[in-house]
Amino acid sequence: MSFFARFAQNRGALVGLIILLLIITMAILAPLLFPESPWRMVQRPFLPPLSQDGFPLGTDTMGRNVASGLMHGAWVSLLIGLVSTSVALLIGVPLGAIAGYYGGIIDDVLMRFTEFFQTIPNFALAIVLVAIMQPSITSIVLAIAIVSWPPVARLVRAEFMSLRNREYVEAARLVGQSNTTIILRQILPNTLSPIIVLASLMVATAILLESALSFLGLGDPNVMSWGYMIGAARTVIRQAWWLSFFPGVAILLTVLALNLVGEGLDDALNPKLSRER
Repeated sequence: MSFFARFAQNRGALVGLIILLLIITMAILAPLLFPESPWRMVQRPFLPPLSQDGFPLGTDTMGRNVASGLMHGAWVSLLIGLVSTSVALLIGVPLGAIAGYYGGIIDDVLMRFTEFFQTIPNFALAIVLVAIMQPSITSIVLAIAIVSWPPVARLVRAEFMSLRNREYVEAARLVGQSNTTIILRQILPNTLSPIIVLASLMVATAILLESALSFLGLGDPNVMSWGYMIGAARTVIRQAWWLSFFPGVAILLTVLALNLVGEGLDDALNPKLSRER
């Protein structure tokens, strides 16, 4: 059975994939459907949803189009989630591979370094890092990446430790392949399945972290994000429920979709574990 057939057997994963594709489409179409800046004041404040043409989700406290902010915010959230996860993988995969392959003192040093970051609560460390570097897209991406890489390193280390003494690795050593070649060509390709699954879940976590930082006022002041929209509306939640409801639902659906897709990838890439469950 092919990868796509195994993935399609998980109906939850298909639903998550459809939701995720809709959100990606929404982010791509945002500049076309709403070419003006989402920060522009276009109507009177607190315009309810569906009360006037051109403003299906109403307006916010400053008279800005909520639909425009929601669609432009999708691009920001997905961008931060993908880039921060990629940076975390670039840090965690090499460290985990080196620690798992060589073992000994190298493993001890790298794992103590990893555990240092794991002893600090992720969200607290992210707040401190963003506050030090000044709120911006770059600082948020770096902060999320720095708090996200330790689980990657530990996962890759465990995979390398289980694979480094396999027959095909011993055969590669006998024919004279270097350690770097063995790590990159023999072992790493066989660890990609769990890394891909973990990466899909990390994107969801990164979106939640970015939303939380923006909610606290630590987001980039030059870009619209879902977390900022919820944070700006928290003082008028009784007067204008839609200002926090729609971005909240967007975050919920995005995170749910990514988790469902991650579960589907896990089933498709690890069919034996799927049958055991």
